[in-house]
Amino acid sequence: METNILDRNYVHVSGSGDRTIMFAHGFGCDQTVWKKKIVPAFESDYQVVLIDYVGSGRSDKSAYSRDRYDSLYGYAQDVIDVCDALELESIIYVGHSVSGMIGTLVSIKRPDLIDKLIMLGSSPHYLNEPDYYGGFEEEDIHELLDMMETNYLEWAKYLAPIATQNDELAEDFEARLKANDPAIARQFAEVTFYSDHREDLPKIPIRTLILQTSTDAIAPPEVGQFLQERIPGSELVTMKTAKGHNPHISHPEETVQEIRRFIDGTGV
Repeated sequence: METNILDRNYVHVSGSGDRTIMFAHGFGCDQTVWKKKIVPAFESDYQVVLIDYVGSGRSDKSAYSRDRYDSLYGYAQDVIDVCDALELESIIYVGHSVSGMIGTLVSIKRPDLIDKLIMLGSSPHYLNEPDYYGGFEEEDIHELLDMMETNYLEWAKYLAPIATQNDELAEDFEARLKANDPAIARQFAEVTFYSDHREDLPKIPIRTLILQTSTDAIAPPEVGQFLQERIPGSELVTMKTAKGHNPHISHPEETVQEIRRFIDGTGV
């Protein structure tokens, strides 16, 4: 086991079982978003693996490289490195937001590593195009990135209520955003919002569940439909009660139920 990789990504392993489920956080967050209400629902049946991408949470930020992480492929390599270090294969991968596309890249490059892919509020491309609705105009992204550079704290205060659509959760999400290194966060945001992995979707070789809320300002319902239409054999579920971009935080019970239903058919 290569402990330097496990330290680099602050890997946490818990639970028991023959199968492994990895939860991967979205932009601006870290592995703690899963620990309180999602992980306990799986630890009795699965080995649970949590990671922090380099630059996030308690990862080794000295390992951050602008060149390595100038695309989502660098983050996908993080996942591959962790799986190889733990000698994992055929795992269940749950990726929130941008991590859904990171998992996509892993499944294409190393199909031996992921057996089932679950995308939670994910998007292959955030910019509106003539034949595609991603939810953002290019000037919207420019304004967000400029705000991050000129007043990072104000940006976090602005984005939190938009993403959560929940006044009670906005303060916690704002604090998570503020805990990030502003320079690293800005590059991660730029890489995320300008990424375009639409052409990769038909290449996904594994069963895929797309979990979508009806009121996600970051990944609107049209994006979920686009994913379902282009990922072979995928399943799209619009969650019944969850709203916003962080259903694993706002509605963990429904999130757990849908993940369980997909991976083992038991529900909760």
